[in-house]
Amino acid sequence: MARREDDMEKVKDKSESLLLPENGSDVSEEEGASWMVCLSTFIAVCGSYEFGTCVGYSAPTQFGIMEELNLSYSQFSVFGSILNVGAVLGAITSGKISDFIGRKGAMRLSSVISAIGWMIIYFSKGDIPLDFGRFLTGYGCGTLSYVVPVFIAEISPRKLRGALATLNQLFLVIGLASMFLIGAVINWRALALTGVVPCVILFFGTWFIPESPRWLEMVGRHRDFEIALQKLRGPNANIAREADEIKEYLATIAHLPKTTLLDLIDKKNIRFVIVGVGLMFFQQFVGINGVIFYAQQIFVSAGASPTLGSILYSIEQVILTALGATLLIDRLGRRPLLLASAVGMLIGCLLIGNSFLLKAHGLALDIIPALAVSGVLVYIGSFSIGMGAIPWVIMSEIFPINLKGTAGGLVTVVNWLSSWFVSLTFNFLMIWSPHGAFYVYGGVCVLAIIFIAKLVPETKGKTLEEIQAMMM
Repeated sequence: MARREDDMEKVKDKSESLLLPENGSDVSEEEGASWMVCLSTFIAVCGSYEFGTCVGYSAPTQFGIMEELNLSYSQFSVFGSILNVGAVLGAITSGKISDFIGRKGAMRLSSVISAIGWMIIYFSKGDIPLDFGRFLTGYGCGTLSYVVPVFIAEISPRKLRGALATLNQLFLVIGLASMFLIGAVINWRALALTGVVPCVILFFGTWFIPESPRWLEMVGRHRDFEIALQKLRGPNANIAREADEIKEYLATIAHLPKTTLLDLIDKKNIRFVIVGVGLMFFQQFVGINGVIFYAQQIFVSAGASPTLGSILYSIEQVILTALGATLLIDRLGRRPLLLASAVGMLIGCLLIGNSFLLKAHGLALDIIPALAVSGVLVYIGSFSIGMGAIPWVIMSEIFPINLKGTAGGLVTVVNWLSSWFVSLTFNFLMIWSPHGAFYVYGGVCVLAIIFIAKLVPETKGKTLEEIQAMMM
């Protein structure tokens, strides 16, 4: 135990040395993203796009699937929520898989499993194969939701890491929007085939980009580490300082025992875990997947056009994620955007809840559809600028590399379990009380605001090693 304490102190001392001015100044390889960083990020976020197609598939296909396969509302609720069951299993194994076969290997495996799931959905004649296909796409999503932001964080220059990492959420919402837009003109079977396209691009694209340098050094492939880092920073970049920092940090980490779940509650690690788990919990329990999975049902219940409302909010997600989080995250910082996002979602929940309350009492019936649609737009827009992307960015930044497999798997499991619970219970909450459901989600937004203000660190402009030193 004393040896473990000494090793942890060495990690802290070496990391803190990176905070000194002479070591913390910007160097040439940190000034911008090379074309290889851009290409690698684009290939990786095809996995994010795939993630979005899986999440968005159930909303535009609900009535078509129920009619053709004669499914009840409860059967379709199982279909919608079983994605999260598969994702939980994918998340449980994601950390170990990405540590064992690499970040690229994990992305390839996920793309194959997801493609198989989509094909099973396409050929389904009943609810059992339909649910099994959905389960497989969920497993692929669970793995991708962890490995994509981790891969991007590990290959990115520090100044651009936040912006590049938010491309994960941007392509997720583009995938989600594509399901609504394409689903408005084609049937549910043809829509399933569109989900195979990003799987194919991801699988073949990973053969043309380098592996994460940090992972290569961690597994002892020192020569490959230098080659990959040079490719990512450009042929003329001086990578000596960055390579030395990574090597020194990982060499010290290597002396620590392999981590287990019990290590996550150690006093030196508990803050990492609380922040990661807390953000994932609040990201889902504000009700986002309930709104996405059953958006059409919300608009129908409020007397608004389901197709128009769904298209409006899916386009809004893309625009605000691109112009908001992606452009502002490295300027304003993570915490301000998270706080603004949570406050906006609270306002959106109150608007939606009030629209249903007015409908229940037969008051102001002419403004109810506009109130519901505006509430959903405020809610989704607020989610897009902060709570959608930033928890994944922070998750990819805060964990030391020796904890990433175990802790990253844990927080991804928490995210998907929370998502499953919200998507499964949303219909029941709407049956119990439509306005009450959104008041409950609004209460969670209040708790999220308090959590972010008190516990979440600002990681803007710091290297991964500096972030971990700061938190320790």
